[in-house]
Amino acid sequence: QLQLVESGGGLVQPGGSLRLSCAASGSGLYYNTIGWFRQAPGKEREGLSCITTAGDTTNYADSVKGRFTITRDNAKNTVYLEMTSLNPQDSAVYYCAAGLMLTPTCGRRSYQYDWWGRGTQVAVSS
Repeated sequence: QLQLVESGGGLVQPGGSLRLSCAASGSGLYYNTIGWFRQAPGKEREGLSCITTAGDTTNYADSVKGRFTITRDNAKNTVYLEMTSLNPQDSAVYYCAAGLMLTPTCGRRSYQYDWWGRGTQVAVSS
């Protein structure tokens, strides 16, 4: 069993930055691929980014490529999502998720992940 807790969300002005954290407890983060997702009101959940267990492979949605960076610190059982150049369309609840993927790459589909955090709210507004 893996428990995930997101933090770092909040209100930021357009063009600003935030760093989200996903802290894991339980059976250990190291064995899991981690993904970041978001869901805005009335919209489907969107897979933003993922990172493999060793952190050597990442994947980004076109909507955030070049602006968001995912990293992980397995010693701290934490995964981060650095978000820059934020705009109002980035406003959503952001979730991290963990899943066992026995592949050298990672995916951004919800069904690939078994454990989910409760989310942290990000609002981008002036």
